[in-house]
Amino acid sequence: MGERHLLSQASLHDVRALFPLLDKRIHGVPLTFLDNAATTQMALPVLEAMRHFELHERANIHRGVHTLSQRATDAFERARDDLKRFVGAGPEHELVFTSGTTDALNLVAHGLSTAGARRAALAPADEIIASGLEHHANLVPWQQAARRCGATLRILRPDGEGRLHAEDLARLLSARTRVFALTACANATGERPPYERLLALAADAGALTVLDAAQAVSHEVPALQSLACDFMAFSGHKMYGPMGTGALVGRRAALERLEPLRYGGDMVAWVSATEACFADLPARLEGGTPNVAGAVGMAAAAAFIDRTGREVIDSHVRSLRAHAVQGLSAIDGVTVLSPQATASAIVSFVARDVHPHDIGTLLDERGIAVRTGHHCAQPLIDHLGLGPTTRASFAVYNTHDEVERLVAGVAEVLEVLR
Repeated sequence: MGERHLLSQASLHDVRALFPLLDKRIHGVPLTFLDNAATTQMALPVLEAMRHFELHERANIHRGVHTLSQRATDAFERARDDLKRFVGAGPEHELVFTSGTTDALNLVAHGLSTAGARRAALAPADEIIASGLEHHANLVPWQQAARRCGATLRILRPDGEGRLHAEDLARLLSARTRVFALTACANATGERPPYERLLALAADAGALTVLDAAQAVSHEVPALQSLACDFMAFSGHKMYGPMGTGALVGRRAALERLEPLRYGGDMVAWVSATEACFADLPARLEGGTPNVAGAVGMAAAAAFIDRTGREVIDSHVRSLRAHAVQGLSAIDGVTVLSPQATASAIVSFVARDVHPHDIGTLLDERGIAVRTGHHCAQPLIDHLGLGPTTRASFAVYNTHDEVERLVAGVAEVLEVLR
């Protein structure tokens, strides 16, 4: 990242003005919001886009012949097209709206392991590989899928520092590998695996590839067309958009292999008393009334990111992470996880003889919001052997002054607790 990609103080001030919640005071002191890996704050342009829809276009979509229904349908489908462009999808891809990354990954795991009108894509003797960096949302669905269809789940284990290696994946891949599931960024440590190469290796071996991009989509994921990726999942609330929104973007040929997770309205072409014919993609995988305002909000969030500049945001959050790693590592008794992970917005650490919940509670008294615990990635935390952690995570609106506040706060808290 060159100097041209740095976020200036003036630009940062303008960005922060779009997030009024950042002006709040917590326990009488200014809020320092460093829990962005759990959820980012929502930008005013996103709120305004959703408000406009609710005030001027709200109606149920598809099949309605009245004007408002047609306008709502146009807004929904425009949001789909905008998000496909945002992630660099090509003509071979389609985007399915979901309630978030978890919903999208469950759709894939369920859809490949459940037999509907045709045989399930996964069968006994097949193998699924998931990495050892995964959030539970990209592990538990594959555990259940393996049990459902009799397949074997294998884990691509990280090394002692939480890194994945291509040669380890090459040893796991076989003629029986049908699925490879991987994160673009480990939410518990900030480790950014070489997912481009890992996905390509798995695809070359004939596996369907699944990428959890929740922690990367707001600043780092390259164009989907450049990846050997069959399914990519992400969430609106990790990219300055609304909660309860997300998407599964995939190659049409791969999406066609999924048995729907939800049946009912809007996902059928016709229904008789005894059988049904499902609609074409993407409707076939979008049963029920969708969160239309949420889709509009996600598209507005993507537009905010594009206006600010993906490279600008990426450079900014990387610099904040590097600053935090340096400051926290200098505190006696503090160990930072994955200090080598420079391409990340997440920093996790443990403090000798101090429980992270105590650190998080006392930081909150100083107005500093962080996350503590296993971060829905217990197998990874157990593998690293350091126990639960305190996690700070950065967004475009965070500042280096806030990093200094975090480091000073941790030092003060540890003095109190020791």
